[in-house]
Amino acid sequence: MESPVFRLCSSISYSKTFLHPISTINSPKLYSIQRRKKLFYSARSDSIPVCSEGGVFLSIGTHLIPHPNKVEKGGEDAFFISSCKGGIIAVADGVSGWAERDVNPALFSRELMAHASNLVEDEEVQYDPRTLIKKAHAATSSVGSATAIVAMLERTGPLKIANVGDCGLRVVRKGQIVFSTSPQEHYFDCPYQLSSEAVGQTYLDATVTTVELLEGDTVVMGSDGLFDNVFDSEIISIVGSYNNIADAAKALANLAYDHSQDSSFDSPYSQEARTRGFDVPWWKKILGMKLTGGKLDDITVIVGQLGSTCSKGVGKLYKKTLMLKLVNGNYAKMLSMCTFRTVVVSCI
Repeated sequence: MESPVFRLCSSISYSKTFLHPISTINSPKLYSIQRRKKLFYSARSDSIPVCSEGGVFLSIGTHLIPHPNKVEKGGEDAFFISSCKGGIIAVADGVSGWAERDVNPALFSRELMAHASNLVEDEEVQYDPRTLIKKAHAATSSVGSATAIVAMLERTGPLKIANVGDCGLRVVRKGQIVFSTSPQEHYFDCPYQLSSEAVGQTYLDATVTTVELLEGDTVVMGSDGLFDNVFDSEIISIVGSYNNIADAAKALANLAYDHSQDSSFDSPYSQEARTRGFDVPWWKKILGMKLTGGKLDDITVIVGQLGSTCSKGVGKLYKKTLMLKLVNGNYAKMLSMCTFRTVVVSCI
């Protein structure tokens, strides 16, 4: 969650209850920036079969692009994928407002996802995404807050979803979006969030839904950095243009990044801002101007495609090496992860 490319003509102050809005908006002028070179700090966009011995499975492609100012630290989003049962995907987005209190916003989201990945087979979870959020939140000791979404696929086809805040999920079927989550927020730019503070939201505030998936359906999950900058029609177009889901995830992330840098793009975020009463001064409206621009943010994209059979041994045991690239082009860290059931993928 981060500042938009533009600045609005009124201000939103941080809540005294530590429910941090995404940005402080305080300038009367539209803001434009120079286009920066694309610098990625992300998991390689490989296609990963996430499945069980029987029933349906998800093939997963992922891509993460940090905020341009947070490339060296890897951004504040975190996500994980798991092969438990039909497959589990989840995203958490650290609330950047905590940085003003000298708290690293990434620590909460990363720890939350780490605990969630370790608890997927916990007996109390019983393959319930809201219970997984409950237990992961209770186990998280870092100071901060994050929005979060968890989706669990049953072997028979239903996808169970629990969402707190403005991370999102779309289901694309035959060129149409047949399901879409709705963001939860206290007010514009201040989403519901799981927090280290008692005043934050809990698993009880999660929106819980179940979607019946069909073979060939595509699931697109992401942080608000995706959905604030990319329209549903663009998601449909990109998903339909790529046979490889890893390429589709990368293309969606790159499109969101390009839009986030474009001060003239009339993004989903700028359109929503105008409907909430944020716009250019009246004299600019007379000149035919309006508030436009993308929103700079961390961008996490997970694309999954539903299949009905699973190759023998796929998803049981595999090793994945991720190279994390810094601004100067040097590979600062290489992570080799080998696991039986669960793979955690996040920028550390």
